[in-house]
Order: sequence, then C-alpha cells, then structure tokens
Amino acid sequence: MRTKLLVFPFLLLLTAMIMSGCGKDKEAQKTPANQQQSAGNSAEQSTLPAEPAPEPPKQTMSWDSPPDMEIDTNKSYTAEFSTTKGNFTIELFAKDAPKTVNNFVFLSRQGFYNDVTFHRIIETFMIQTGDPEGTGAGGPGYRFEDEKTNYEYEPGIVAMANAGPDTNGSQFFICTGEDSLSLNLKPNYTIFGKVVDGMDVVQNIAATPVEPGGPLGELSSPTETVQIKEIKITEQ
Repeated sequence: MRTKLLVFPFLLLLTAMIMSGCGKDKEAQKTPANQQQSAGNSAEQSTLPAEPAPEPPKQTMSWDSPPDMEIDTNKSYTAEFSTTKGNFTIELFAKDAPKTVNNFVFLSRQGFYNDVTFHRIIETFMIQTGDPEGTGAGGPGYRFEDEKTNYEYEPGIVAMANAGPDTNGSQFFICTGEDSLSLNLKPNYTIFGKVVDGMDVVQNIAATPVEPGGPLGELSSPTETVQIKEIKITEQ
C-alpha cells in the first residue's frame, strides 16, 4: 500500500499521492569453450576488457514488529542528515512523540535510511522520503500507532507519512512551503521533529525538477536522484 498524505479537496491535485505514494546494452563477445583463441602471426595478442560485475542489489531491512523503547525521553536527540545535496539537522521531539522518535532513531542507527531517495517532491508543500523501494509503497515490515502532539505544520516541521490511522512505518516528510499549513485543518500525521539547521539545503532539495508520476500523474516525481547518505543520531 502506498504511504501518502491525505489533504482536503482544494489541494487534491497537489497532495493526492502523499500517503505512505541506461543506455543501450552491449552484448559481450564470448569465445566458445571448444574454440581456442589465437594471436596468429602478430607479436601482440589483443583481448577484450572484462565486463564489470554488476553490483549486488541492496538488501532491504525488515522486522516483524516495532522496536523496543531504547531512547531516554529525559534526554534530547538530534538527527544530522547527510544527503547528496548537503547536510541539515533535525531536532527530535522525544518527549512529545516518544514512540515515533524511538522508531526513527532505531532505523537511523540500523542504517535503514542510507541511500534512500527523496521519492516525492512538491516544492510549495513538502519533500517525502523513508521508502527503501523509492516507490511510496515500502517500509520496515511493521506499523505502529499515531501520536498526537501540540505542534503545528509549517515549513521545517517533520512528520510521518501514512496510509491512514495508525499505519506509521518508516516514511516521513519535511514541510517546505506554505501549502503545508493546510494540514493544520486536519492533523493526521504525527509530528516528531523540526529542522534547526540547514533549511536552505532542505529548500534546495525541494527545488529539484519534477515530472508527472504515480497512478494519478501528480507533478512530484524527481527527474534527478536525491539521496540520504547517512543519518547520524546525537543524544545529550
């Protein structure tokens, strides 16, 4: 199931798909096993360069249930994102959304988010990531319930994407524009952090060119790959 954000009708065309939603091949020349190669009368023997071995596919991490509580809600937590477009830092709201922050910290420390793309981008609204498949349908193998906080959606706020009530997994989004304010009319997405440094990098990611994508052809599919390299969690 795609994980997307649900919004109101007047923003349907903008947000309908946010609920947690190369070149020519060359044929290698081979010598039959029963045929010997010969250099003829030449002093030099010409050989074809070996085809590079394809990289093994990245193995997606998966668990049967949400992680046990590992964070200390009396401490403060930040997440430093290293991406292909620069670095930014998020303050995590451990006291207000302990289960969600614990989940995010666990996945980050496991390296779950390494090399994951920002698969959905709407500059005036948000950037969405956290799906190892890059399709809007992936996750960690489990779901957990929503947590209500007193924060409001605005640029810089970080919240979970979902496919309905209590369907949180690994996907999340960062608000980047004024259209995110409309989510305050019906706050269905658990807020668990806010960008405290590097918002210019977040806005740069939001400015990535996009094209129509997904089943509804929403203008939100990036035309270039933007990835999370690593997320470093700091506890104080």
